[in-house]
Amino acid sequence: MSCFFIRNVALHHLLTNGCSAVNGCSQNESPNINVFAVFQFVLSSLSVCRRLDPSERPLQMVDDYLTAVGYEEPLRVQQEAANSDLSCMIRFYSEKPVNADQQERTLLKGVFSVRKGKTQLHKWAERQVILCGTSLIVASVKDSLTGKMHILPLVGGKVEEVKRRQHCLMFSSAGPQAQTYYVNFDTLADYQRWHRQASKVVSQTISLVDLSCYSLEEVPEYLFYCQDVTHLNLRHNFMSLDAPGGLVNFNRFAQLRSLNLSHNGLGVFPESLCEIQTLTELYLSCNGLSAVPARLENLQSLQTLCLDGNRLDSLPEELGSLSQLCSLGLSFNDFPHVPGVVERLCALDKLAMAGNRVETLDLCSLLRMTHIKSIDLRLNGLRCVKSEILEPVKHLTQLDLRDNQLTFLDLSSACSLETLQCQRNQLGALTLSGFTLRTLHARDNRLTTVNIYPVPSQLTHMDLSRNLLEYLPDWVCDSRKIEVLDVSHNLLSELPARCVSLSLRKLLAGNNRLESLADLLDHIPLETLDLQHNKLRELPESFFYKALNLKYLNVSANALETIPPSSQSEESLSTLQELYLTGNKLNENCAALLVGHQNLRVLHMAYNQLQSFPASKLSKLEVLEELNLSGNKLKTIPSTVSSCKRLHTLIAHSNHISVFPEVLSLPEIKLVDVSCNEQTEILLPDSLPSTLQELDLTGNSNLMLEHKTLNLFSHISTLKLDQKPAMTAGDAQGTSTLWDHGYAEMCGQRNKLCVSVLAVDRFGDSLEAAYGIFDGDRNEEVSRLLQCTMGDVLAEEIQHSSVDSVYMCNTFLTSHRKLGMAGQKLGASALLCYIHHESSEPGRYFSLTVANVGTCQAVLCRDGQPLALSKVFSLEQSAEEMERVKLAKAIITEDNKVSGVTCCSRLLGCSYLFPWVLPKPWVHTEPLCSQDEFLILGNKALFQKVSYREAVSTVLAVRDPRAAAKKLCTLAQSYGCRDNVGAVVVALHIGEDSCTCEPPLSNTEARGPPAPTLLPISVSPGDLATPSSSSGIASEFNSEMSASEVGSEAGSTASDEHPSSGPTARPERRCRAHPALFQRQPSSATFSSNQSDNGLDSDDEAPLEGVISNGSKLEVEVDIHCCAFQLRSGPPESPKDLDEISDLKKSPSTSSLFGKKLSNGSVVAPEDSHNIIEVALEAPKKKSGYFAAPAQQDPEDQLIIPPSLEQDVREQLRGQSPVVPGPPPTPLTLPSMDLFPI
Repeated sequence: MSCFFIRNVALHHLLTNGCSAVNGCSQNESPNINVFAVFQFVLSSLSVCRRLDPSERPLQMVDDYLTAVGYEEPLRVQQEAANSDLSCMIRFYSEKPVNADQQERTLLKGVFSVRKGKTQLHKWAERQVILCGTSLIVASVKDSLTGKMHILPLVGGKVEEVKRRQHCLMFSSAGPQAQTYYVNFDTLADYQRWHRQASKVVSQTISLVDLSCYSLEEVPEYLFYCQDVTHLNLRHNFMSLDAPGGLVNFNRFAQLRSLNLSHNGLGVFPESLCEIQTLTELYLSCNGLSAVPARLENLQSLQTLCLDGNRLDSLPEELGSLSQLCSLGLSFNDFPHVPGVVERLCALDKLAMAGNRVETLDLCSLLRMTHIKSIDLRLNGLRCVKSEILEPVKHLTQLDLRDNQLTFLDLSSACSLETLQCQRNQLGALTLSGFTLRTLHARDNRLTTVNIYPVPSQLTHMDLSRNLLEYLPDWVCDSRKIEVLDVSHNLLSELPARCVSLSLRKLLAGNNRLESLADLLDHIPLETLDLQHNKLRELPESFFYKALNLKYLNVSANALETIPPSSQSEESLSTLQELYLTGNKLNENCAALLVGHQNLRVLHMAYNQLQSFPASKLSKLEVLEELNLSGNKLKTIPSTVSSCKRLHTLIAHSNHISVFPEVLSLPEIKLVDVSCNEQTEILLPDSLPSTLQELDLTGNSNLMLEHKTLNLFSHISTLKLDQKPAMTAGDAQGTSTLWDHGYAEMCGQRNKLCVSVLAVDRFGDSLEAAYGIFDGDRNEEVSRLLQCTMGDVLAEEIQHSSVDSVYMCNTFLTSHRKLGMAGQKLGASALLCYIHHESSEPGRYFSLTVANVGTCQAVLCRDGQPLALSKVFSLEQSAEEMERVKLAKAIITEDNKVSGVTCCSRLLGCSYLFPWVLPKPWVHTEPLCSQDEFLILGNKALFQKVSYREAVSTVLAVRDPRAAAKKLCTLAQSYGCRDNVGAVVVALHIGEDSCTCEPPLSNTEARGPPAPTLLPISVSPGDLATPSSSSGIASEFNSEMSASEVGSEAGSTASDEHPSSGPTARPERRCRAHPALFQRQPSSATFSSNQSDNGLDSDDEAPLEGVISNGSKLEVEVDIHCCAFQLRSGPPESPKDLDEISDLKKSPSTSSLFGKKLSNGSVVAPEDSHNIIEVALEAPKKKSGYFAAPAQQDPEDQLIIPPSLEQDVREQLRGQSPVVPGPPPTPLTLPSMDLFPI
């Protein structure tokens, strides 16, 4: 998202007239206004500012920026450009802004008292002193730099405080003939500033000057006096060519060896650099270069040349004369093949060409490049590697072919290959030479066979995960040095016993089809074993006492009924530290077999068949730190858990625990989760441990907490309790029957929770809902901001547009802008789901609109099957986004991160990575039907460990949304997730039987009156954009109702519409699942009670939502569009009217009006300028407080009739007859009109 900030009137006039940046639009304008645009750049903690070109137009820049961010409508672009808070991302200045901190690090100067040497023979004199680069410069005269300049190199020297003189520093150079200068500063601030900067210089080991990210157009003139400079870093600046401190004068650095000019927007290669004969390293990445000059051959000392991220497609042949060039970076350019000049670079051993357009690699060409040992060709769209050669390629040792489109790879001729990376291709077969092979990475392919000959005797690390292997090749068992083997997510049905060799330390074989595990060899060095998601029924009896070095074992999601003993005798030598047994069939008898693992720190036994956990066994696990017993049938946690003095995490949700475990006395306890149990009360010690950070007590419906207990919990940073939902009668019949939700957030091994959830079951004025999940990865600030603001933004955007793709996209873009300064450097994945009515498809009840950026995902369960609704914006999973980022010339590092920062190509925040990372979301609308059972929202960590299919089957088995969300997060942790994990489960109950709409009227029938004009109304909790209690947000509500309005006798909703003359057309009755086109308008009616005070405290129970009580008056929100009851004169005039009235009692919003007599209520007749408040809902009955007394009819609770309508109403009431069976209503008395003046 973009923004601009106008500094003065002249610039404002320049911008609003759309003229160019330097010259005015007319002769009357101020000429030569220098305009600077500020953008955020990578790895910069400060803004980088550049001068606009004469041809650049600020208004056009803003328009282009907003369009690139994602805004499509021209009108909206103009509106967004007017937001002053957009200045966090782009702004304009009339002059270059000055940053004092940057200025200090670039140049310090002043006139101070100076003395040369340590002897007293030299006198103090006023001289101009400059600290720039690596040297202290002292002028010969006071006020100018004329004459001789004294240069003192400081690298490796000393700067010390002179204690006998106030504000005085001693500067000394390095070496046996060191020179010394004393400088006396005028103020303490000057003294500290110079001391701080000089200390950095003298601590350097090389003569390095780092001026990166300083918005420089030229280096300070004084820097040329520093003749000892060997390394100069000027990346992320805007260096000019011809300025006094520009690139044309860089040949004045006599000893310069390394020059970094990356990200300077040069456009052309500065040929003046070819005159710096001392250069050995030259970095010119991301400068938009399209050609390299032939004069580059003059740099005969050049060893490293980096030209990544430019627009090069060829190199001059003259580069072949660079005899010392050993590293050439050509990544993310436009080369269609390996340049021929590379063959002549005899010293070149590393060639980096990632992100180009090389589609074919011919190994014959590599035969002529005998000097090259390492080639990087990832992200090239490589389709073929031609290997039809007889002569072996003996020099190539490292080859990177990741993220290409290879279907077959034969590198048997590369007999010296040591490391091959070919992940994320489409390989079905792989053939390699095993003479020198040490490392093989081939995950995420379609491999069915892997042939390596001869047996790779040097192989130590092999990753074949996420392929289609049905068996392990024989040569794997013969590889005697292999230490790490990853074959997870394949189709293996067995593991040969020999594969667990005497060298194997880590074996990952989860997500296969293993039914048994062969006996292990004695004294194997295996330390890590992962066998989760297989079909194991048992482990070998001798498993633990043969794998004595085993520290990590994960056998979750199998069919184990027992586990083997830890040893053959009473004395155990087990070193096991982490044991994951979740999702098996284990019972309490297994606890006795765990005692031998004395070093066990982490134990997960969730979702087994534990009825209890023996107290004597638990007390022996003295070093236990994390215990997860969720999803069993436990009724209590043994009191001996207090013996586990190192326990910091206890998770035991979804059991039948009624007694709170005795863990609050443990000295290191941090997290206790006993949610979804049967807790009734909590017995607490006098004080809680200071280490306790999170306590989850949700889902314990019978839990009663005293004020003393709550006060004791007040210091806990995260306390999760149930909040009884406050809802109106209409909500109880509408929202609760259509959907409800549950969510879970878990920190994992992180110190802080960076995942936030938004959950609003009742969103807006109509029957709608909004759910979201936000993942800040390593930061919690952005996810919390999005949780608090995104619902409000959505509610606002819905008012501006009715097109789902428009308002959802604008919601994300506006939220991105509202992040402000926090969104410059930090970002978050975001997913937002909005359940609403689809007016274009009246046959459908609801539609679900999903929008997301980043890696959060949404899955809909339709007829028991998962349906993905979101798009994952990860470079590894989206070829389209990868191509877009490559075209923008971003540098994608070897870990597939944009500029080494994030793996996502779309995020909210991280605005400094524009245009590579954008906030524009993926938007998809899915009509909901009766086959849709629930919706799952989760972050990246959840779906990395739990597949869509398993997630759906998990929720189907649990049903309760809260417990299901808890289970999903627990499973992810038991499957090896150590990051934050979050899940939201929304149960959907949308079916055809929930519709109570009457058949639509024909075109000839008269419709009801038009919808009344909306007026400002008081906002109650749960209304528009108000998070529910489950969202975790403390909401604030502003009431527009004054005290006098609360105590008024009656309420009504005003309308600008007058009743139409002639027969009044009856409005079409709609159910809450199919509302009419107008919006809901809450109104208020006032009820009175003579006996409201029964001596009980009114705070005994919280007031219901939508109910405001002041002791004698009761105000209830009434939806005037949910009731069709009207006063009638005489019997129905037609059978159709009879059918209408008989059907009316089926409506949820009116059923309570006909089944029994209202205990309290009033009816207001129409006035010329008012709507009818047809029926006031029944006053809520409560067992205490103001509502304890029996409801009686107030003598003042009479029908209010305007004088002009008195006669008509009397006639109507005389002719009124019962319209529905049931008890007769209370007779209405018509009071004298004098009692109620209007």
